[in-house]
Amino acid sequence: MVIISSYGVAVVMVIITMICWGSWANTQKLSGSQKWPFQLFYWDYCLGVLILALILAFTMGSIGTGGQSFIPNLLQGSGSSFQDAFLGGVIFNAGNLMLVISIEMAGMAVAFPVCVGLALVIGVVANYIPHPVGNPTILFTGVACIVVAMIFSAMAYKKLSSTDFSADAKNKVRKGLIISIIGGILMGFFYRFVAASMSFNFEHLDVGKYGPYTAIVIFSLGIVMSSFLWNSINMYKPISGNKCTYGQYFKDGSAKLHLIGIFGGIIWSIGMSFSIIASGAAGPSISYGLGQGATLIAAIWGVLIWKEFKKAPKGTNPLLLVMFAAYLIGIVLIILAKIY
Repeated sequence: MVIISSYGVAVVMVIITMICWGSWANTQKLSGSQKWPFQLFYWDYCLGVLILALILAFTMGSIGTGGQSFIPNLLQGSGSSFQDAFLGGVIFNAGNLMLVISIEMAGMAVAFPVCVGLALVIGVVANYIPHPVGNPTILFTGVACIVVAMIFSAMAYKKLSSTDFSADAKNKVRKGLIISIIGGILMGFFYRFVAASMSFNFEHLDVGKYGPYTAIVIFSLGIVMSSFLWNSINMYKPISGNKCTYGQYFKDGSAKLHLIGIFGGIIWSIGMSFSIIASGAAGPSISYGLGQGATLIAAIWGVLIWKEFKKAPKGTNPLLLVMFAAYLIGIVLIILAKIY
């Protein structure tokens, strides 16, 4: 399999992760603008995640001289490793669906900073404890900057909610904020389970442990299989939006709408794959923490492209600028934590 051993290359890969994780939700916004229910979009998204994982497993995961190729590595994996990687997908999927719902209710610029920012803080701590890679002072100072960014995001939301929206619109955004917090807590722990299924010496894998490409495939299976529970509940007992059915997915969905969802899943899966592959050189806490700088990218999309704060009152823009600056400083410090 292809192995990344350079920290510089690993950082580049995780920056790509950050861009992918911060951009995939644009496909949800795009399909939503065409009146396609986000619950049905989510099925195509999950399919795209699995497709990309399998493509990488049979290409980068099956060539090269390092480690073990995909099929032999899959067959030698222990039951506990399978369980950890699969459970990581189940937990992630529950949290990610909360993020999708909160985006639909509150917008990218509100949902991402709260949900993904909270997931970053929890995830860095949860991954650092078993694999303490990087200078803890620098690393956790970077995490503290992310917390500051979350606070300023909440302050900007408060100003936005004070505008002359209807009571129903304000309540919808407020509920979306609460859902994003729940999603952030769930998403903060999924990476830890995927990491537990892996050996981080990719050249000489521990017996029973997975390499990165195999872990990603099992994780993706966990996402797809758990969607029959999580997303089915959301289809028939929706927190937001209208009830929809499996029949609508096949009857009402055009090829274009299905491709938009699959493309969104592929974008996210590229990010996840690069994060896991880079974790061998960067360490899981740094790889995960830097990748979750996706919030900065998503907030930029939400503010500049989707104009989610165009009705916000005077004084909101400085809060957004501080949020962006705090995220950027936090990301730089997380990178420097391994170097120093």
